[in-house]
Amino acid sequence: MEITLKHILPIPLKEKLIQKKSDVWNTNQTFNSKEWIKIKAPSGTGKTTLIHILYKLRLDFEGQLFWDKKNIDEINEIELATIRQQKLSVIFQDLKLFPNLTAKENIELKRVLPTPYYDENMITTMAEKLGITHILHQQTALCSYGEQQRIAIIRALIQPFELLLMDEPFSHLDKANTTIAANLIAEECTKRNAGFVLTDLDDDTHFNYTQQLSL
Repeated sequence: MEITLKHILPIPLKEKLIQKKSDVWNTNQTFNSKEWIKIKAPSGTGKTTLIHILYKLRLDFEGQLFWDKKNIDEINEIELATIRQQKLSVIFQDLKLFPNLTAKENIELKRVLPTPYYDENMITTMAEKLGITHILHQQTALCSYGEQQRIAIIRALIQPFELLLMDEPFSHLDKANTTIAANLIAEECTKRNAGFVLTDLDDDTHFNYTQQLSL
């Protein structure tokens, strides 16, 4: 999958961002499944806004956005659902888990739609790697934020994807758990020949990035 930005500027942040140099805002930029891209983004520069725009959750921007060379304005609801189920996965900063469902139920929602990429056993396998098997049958609202973040990571990895969007995916994990989670993400992306776009506040060495940009 390929996402192309042509002079994108979020309207609520336009006056602030237009004054600053950026590798992404108000430029021509392409993200594709061949690259592992890190976007370093200080607070207030719109990293969550960017992820929401790339995932077509926000439309309050100037410029043009293309998914596989098709303007997102021309993508209907059926196409949108299909792309999100088969080509584009995401780890949101605010996670967007269902609090009244168990951890496993949250993950299972992504695993079974539309056609399972993995069987159910992979949920347990990934949970074992991330150290959260003990909370799989617990309501997500009762889990710590660090546990919820690992649930969201598994949920994003359990579905098919060619491009993975990640907004501060390790913000509530300690160094050891961050390393384990990053290794799992790298393993899954390598297995699928998939790319990713990751936004974060600081420099890091979690991945062998093909490109590092500033927002």
